[in-house]
Amino acid sequence: QVQLVESGGGLVQAGGSLRLSCVVTGRTFSLYAMGWFRQAPGKEREFVARITWSAGTTYYANSVKGRFAISRDNAKNTVYLQMNSLKPEDTAVYFCAGGEEGRGYEHWGQGTQVTVSS
Repeated sequence: QVQLVESGGGLVQAGGSLRLSCVVTGRTFSLYAMGWFRQAPGKEREFVARITWSAGTTYYANSVKGRFAISRDNAKNTVYLQMNSLKPEDTAVYFCAGGEEGRGYEHWGQGTQVTVSS
């Protein structure tokens, strides 16, 4: 009923920027918040940022504060993750996730690879 598709990943040099997009289709009205997560090889998936659909309230992991910005375009049912000042340690597969109010993140995209070279 809810589908998420990420895009925008790629290979960039340290200090560069990328903008990830997550397009949500289906029963988008059922979603309360959207989040970005990432998983590096051999590491557990970690939280990056989240935003609520209605109020646009944001929250970030300490590791990306001041460098990343999450936003949403309600009319386009799209969530973005602007990533600036990228570091090699940001290299990971980035996943978009959606959660209904009162529930955890139960809807996930397929992920998009972000590789930051030094």
